[in-house]
Amino acid sequence: MSGDSFTLPKRERSQKMQAILEGALQVFMVQGYAATSMNRIAVAAGVSKSTLYSNFEDKKGLFLALIQELTYSSRQEVFNLLSQSDLQAPPEVVLRQIARLMLDSFQKNQPLLSFMRLVIGESERFPDVATTFVVQIQKPMLEQLTLYLASQTQLQLSDPEVGARVFAGSLVHYLIIQNLLGGEEVVPLERDRMIDGLVTLITGSVSKA
Repeated sequence: MSGDSFTLPKRERSQKMQAILEGALQVFMVQGYAATSMNRIAVAAGVSKSTLYSNFEDKKGLFLALIQELTYSSRQEVFNLLSQSDLQAPPEVVLRQIARLMLDSFQKNQPLLSFMRLVIGESERFPDVATTFVVQIQKPMLEQLTLYLASQTQLQLSDPEVGARVFAGSLVHYLIIQNLLGGEEVVPLERDRMIDGLVTLITGSVSKA
């Protein structure tokens, strides 16, 4: 794992909680999930183990909390785009905004990219960690996107849930290939070309951007 120093956005939280999350982030990045212990996190955060356990039940809970922190901004923005106030915009506009937001937020967020490597790498040995990530992070996003696509009856999608999976899955695949597996040199594909093609596939509308 990388030994680079990563920091989390300082939203409204106590200094102690910020220290715990920062310490946990550093330890997970360096040690990986398996080798990380609550004791090491407590030392890195400069807090007692009792303080650590009073805030988080176990290592898995702390790991998930970090993923939630690292994805918080992009998840909030996506949910806002899918809110009732935005339903009047054409779906090709909304979906293009979501795609740009997801790709930009991941590509510019090195700690999140590193954490995604960690989740994928540890999924075989710790399947419950990966499953919890899907349940807590991916499932709500897919459900919200499915509801949005179902509401856009002009798209005439036979199965909005499949449409949501195709849309989100294509973006995740692009991120994994281009950013996690170094595919930008082997199978290069411009971000905007990817987004335009995907939105056209879902909506049938040719980009005028």
